[in-house]
Amino acid sequence: MSDLPVKLKYTKSHEWAQVEDDNIVRVGITDFAQEELGDLVYIELPELGRKVASQQQCAVVESVKTASDLFSPVSGTVVAINEAVADEPEQVNADAYGTWLFCIKADDLTELDGLMDSVAYQQMIDE
Repeated sequence: MSDLPVKLKYTKSHEWAQVEDDNIVRVGITDFAQEELGDLVYIELPELGRKVASQQQCAVVESVKTASDLFSPVSGTVVAINEAVADEPEQVNADAYGTWLFCIKADDLTELDGLMDSVAYQQMIDE
């Protein structure tokens, strides 16, 4: 497994979140998640403009083994989706931290304070 990027925040449901300018939060799945899922074959991304609540299911990834719901790390509005990854989901398997899935304009960035840093996430997946 790759080293966890320290600049990211992590959820218990294995999403990563990266704060960008203007309260935009870029979201993807962790390397641990893609390894557990296996080869991804389909990703259902949220609709642009969709309002989501923190911890609300908003997307789905499917692999040869199983399907898994993805949850929003923050409340806000979906402002971007990665169309390229919808066409080629295997990009996530190749580079989980370099492949984002969607971006949310966060209503309140302090919601990220409840997420884990890389050390806490590593401890969780090691248990």
